[in-house]
Amino acid sequence: MSTPRRVPGPALSSRLAILKTLTFAVVHFAVAFTVAYLLTGSWITSSLIALVEPACNTIAFYFHERAWQRFGADRSAHKGYGHGNFWNRDK
Repeated sequence: MSTPRRVPGPALSSRLAILKTLTFAVVHFAVAFTVAYLLTGSWITSSLIALVEPACNTIAFYFHERAWQRFGADRSAHKGYGHGNFWNRDK
């Protein structure tokens, strides 16, 4: 039986935060375009919305992630299966 992969702690590297941000951006662009197209029926309007809104949101997400890394709760102090503690049962 294999051991589950550990979830990274609050001190994520900047490189991982950027990679996470970029993958989030790809998903967000696709969702934004699809929703905008379903609402407007216009490829041009949908494309503009899909470029502007997620770009702003992606930048905000990066800073949100960095703030959580800096000011987030200390996971080592918590016990149980709460948020972020599932794989850290040995602490």
